[in-house]
Amino acid sequence: MTETQDRKPRSDEARYDPEITSEFAIPRGLDVPRGGGEAETTSEFAVPDGLQTPHPPSAEPEGSAFSTPSTYDATSPPASFTPAAGMPLVSLVKDAPWQDRMRTMLRMPVTERPAPEPVQRVEEGGPAVPRVLDLTLRIGELLLAGGEGAEDVEAAMFAVCRSYGLDRCEPNVTFTLLSISHQPSLVEDPVTASRTVRRRGTDYTRLAAVFRLVDDLTDPETHVSLEEAYRRLAEIRRNRHPYPGWALTLASGLLAGAASILVGGDPIVFLAAAVGAMLGDRLAWLCAGRGLPEFYQFTVAAMPPAAIGVALTLAHVDVKASAVITGGLFALLPGRALVAGVQDGLTGFYITASARLLEVMYFFVGIVVGVLVILYFGVKIGGELNPDAALGISERPLLQIVASMLLSLTFAVLLQQERSTVLWVTLNGGVAWSVYGAMHYAGGISPVASTAVAAGLVGLFGQLLSRYRFASALPYTTAAIGPLLPGSATYFGLLSMAQNNLDKGLVSLAKAASLAMAIAIGVNLGSEISRLFLRVGSAGKRRAAKRTRGF
Repeated sequence: MTETQDRKPRSDEARYDPEITSEFAIPRGLDVPRGGGEAETTSEFAVPDGLQTPHPPSAEPEGSAFSTPSTYDATSPPASFTPAAGMPLVSLVKDAPWQDRMRTMLRMPVTERPAPEPVQRVEEGGPAVPRVLDLTLRIGELLLAGGEGAEDVEAAMFAVCRSYGLDRCEPNVTFTLLSISHQPSLVEDPVTASRTVRRRGTDYTRLAAVFRLVDDLTDPETHVSLEEAYRRLAEIRRNRHPYPGWALTLASGLLAGAASILVGGDPIVFLAAAVGAMLGDRLAWLCAGRGLPEFYQFTVAAMPPAAIGVALTLAHVDVKASAVITGGLFALLPGRALVAGVQDGLTGFYITASARLLEVMYFFVGIVVGVLVILYFGVKIGGELNPDAALGISERPLLQIVASMLLSLTFAVLLQQERSTVLWVTLNGGVAWSVYGAMHYAGGISPVASTAVAAGLVGLFGQLLSRYRFASALPYTTAAIGPLLPGSATYFGLLSMAQNNLDKGLVSLAKAASLAMAIAIGVNLGSEISRLFLRVGSAGKRRAAKRTRGF
């Protein structure tokens, strides 16, 4: 026997050798018998003997914090936890529009939202979570691609989830990406799905159909299964536009002609502006068919009205060329994207707002490039375009009101609105121009303030009409702000820059930007005022972020 073998313990008594001084040695009398020769469990999370919960023969032991406990039931899930201050009492008006109810709950923390009351029939054992999330993303994609604001898209997605019993959902909307996450409880795995918006198109008829689908899903008296919801969504995608291509081209021409009347044009100016806008629209469609980006489409579409205005000036025709070019610009100014971008910024969706406003900037730069190219060559070949020419628009108030209503009507056609909404938006546009004219020309108030008040009334009336019809407010507001768009200020700024008067050009463009911001802020403020005074119901006051000191 070697010396090494002599030093090796020969029995369990060696563990209690007084010569062993390790602090990990087990004292006599405290020995814990080992069974089966398995390693001892030293984790503090180990379940002591006698407290082990027996599992059914077919069930596996719970080994993950996210695995479903054996006592969990999907049909009646328990609350995740109770806050120290208790659960606040939330009272929601049942007959309020679903947009207001969902927006109220979205602005609450997840733990303070009231428990859902599923209004749709689901399968035994709970809803099919992946299919509900997929349906939600497809609905949100149509709304976001149609120009709806990010907050309203989130409210619609949240409404669809809650209608099928998924209460712990968190939708997230950015400019091109939609995502939604659902976690039933703290002990279940979360499910997350996302979808990317590849194409954008303006079709308010399709937008209204999606809103009707969401309204039916949130109605406790109307039961829509998942299969039926998918079928209706497929029909909405397959539906053709309500107006043919030639009608859209004619509407763009009438819109430009009506805008030229607003800035003091006569019948010849009306005809010239209409022809220029229709040529620009056809060229833009040709570029779109060849796959050119929208930047170049706007650039090409802005050239024909400017070219016709310069040609009339070179031919010494006694018309206001500025009114022709201004009318053509009205059909191109991205008022819809501007209003949506500012609305997203005011409601806290800063990433989406930045992307929308950047898109507006690119469109505006495309218009600037197209008009500046024509004006530059027109000035070089002897065109006497006067940037200081006054546009007399206060001498014919009745004609201007009729022109503003025609502009709103044709704008509604370009937005592919339902025929039932065209009359309302036409009247709304006439009211907007009447208020603007009364404040600015009769009252002498600044154009920015007058535009903001008129746009605020547009937003207020649009929100009231949308609440009455349980639909989106966009079809009632976007076309109505058409007469207020800063077409003349944009044209005179570009003309001054073409004539090397950069100071005057920048001042005029700054005025155009101020008017555009006044329109967007006024529309949003009118919508918020309507929600402020109409009872919706919430946990106390309406929740909002408190960052009034810059941090």
